[in-house]
Amino acid sequence: MMETVQTHNFNSLLPSALLRLLRQETALAESYVVGGFVRDALMGNHSAKDIDVEVFGVSWPQLSTALSRWGRVDQVGKSFGTIKLTMPGCDTVDFALPREDSKTSPGHRGFSVHCRPKMTRREASARRDFTINALFYDPRQRQVIDCVGGLKDLSQKRLRMVAPNAFAEDPLRVLRAAQFLSRFDFRPDPELIRLSQKMSPSFAELAKERVCEEWLKWASKSRRPSAGLRFLLQSGWIQHFPELQAIVGVPQDPEWHPEGDVFRHICHCCDALAALEDWRQKPSADRAVYMLAVLLHDLGKASATAEVLREGKRRIVAPGHERISVSLAESFLQQLGASNALCARVAPLVANHMIRLRKPTDKAVRRLAHRLQPETIEGLCLVMIADSFGRPPKPQILPESIRQLQIRATALRLRQSAPKKILQGRDLLRLGVPPGPAMGKILAQAFEAQLDGKVTNLESAISWARSQKLLP
Repeated sequence: MMETVQTHNFNSLLPSALLRLLRQETALAESYVVGGFVRDALMGNHSAKDIDVEVFGVSWPQLSTALSRWGRVDQVGKSFGTIKLTMPGCDTVDFALPREDSKTSPGHRGFSVHCRPKMTRREASARRDFTINALFYDPRQRQVIDCVGGLKDLSQKRLRMVAPNAFAEDPLRVLRAAQFLSRFDFRPDPELIRLSQKMSPSFAELAKERVCEEWLKWASKSRRPSAGLRFLLQSGWIQHFPELQAIVGVPQDPEWHPEGDVFRHICHCCDALAALEDWRQKPSADRAVYMLAVLLHDLGKASATAEVLREGKRRIVAPGHERISVSLAESFLQQLGASNALCARVAPLVANHMIRLRKPTDKAVRRLAHRLQPETIEGLCLVMIADSFGRPPKPQILPESIRQLQIRATALRLRQSAPKKILQGRDLLRLGVPPGPAMGKILAQAFEAQLDGKVTNLESAISWARSQKLLP
């Protein structure tokens, strides 16, 4: 394939210090910005911070010496031919020499790396995973150089491997494919699906933390999450996530779920969440929590679904599925090695996603906000809206029950937080109650009264405690 060269001026997106280095340092005369920065710039994403530079034609000592003239050099990646450079006013930039990777043993560490400074751009491109990640940007000529057809794949929104043999050496690339498909709303090349199917047994080589990292990227960065989920199904990799595989083909009542089985419903729900502006404006960690809650909220239907006769009609129901979904969601996240903090946020959202308060009372809203901790009513509403919107061709209309819940939670200032205890231990100490189990019981009972609306401030809390003969 002939090299394709396009003129693009992305220099304004690069730190000025880095731009000066690339233009002025003679040892870096043949150096290019590569990878995700180039891909994202071509797609209109001008906020990319991770910058990688590949340098041809110099040895490791020459590269290290040249970079040390411009800032602080960190050679922690020496075995991989990588140097990290930190300059004033510029985030750390990775500089790498062209290299060959050879698989020597199972696992992500089972590679032998050989730097080859005289490698050509085409040869260097061949070691990258996807064509859209194998583009070079020359800031001196203001050109994007394509040796593998990545520009065409970008324009056609297609995810394609660069070299099947190299791709097959790292099974993580299949999960990267899933998150890239979702992140960019691309379609997979047929050959990518076929090779991924053959690579399925190599999933066992992957370290848990690497799998978790790809799922978190999927959960926080997706534009169309269903693209990656369907790729897992097409490639057969869904079998490695049995809680998800179990919902494929599980029927739902067509009156409430005209979209089809539970897996299709989940795909539509995840896409609906990704389309919500309120979700997109959340910090990355929050987006991941809400997307994972939507992904996992109906796992319990795999075992709870049954067919019953109601008013002379056959209906498909899944009573109590939310309770079962919690344990399955926790199992899924634990298998990924997700943090306890993330699991603690997802679980209450899954457990309460079926809440429908048509006329929510203050008491019900307070108790719900308390029950959701460490999550919030605002987060739960995002999950419930996605659940409601993920049922095409039903129209995406905000259910009145969710709107009323939002109104009451806002009025009570409980939309983004749980109720705080009014009566505190220090108050009881001042009233002569000694520390110990008795104090704890008084505080717990006073908080229950607060949730019921019987206690609204410290004065009423003390009066209530005295009326219950809890104080000396």
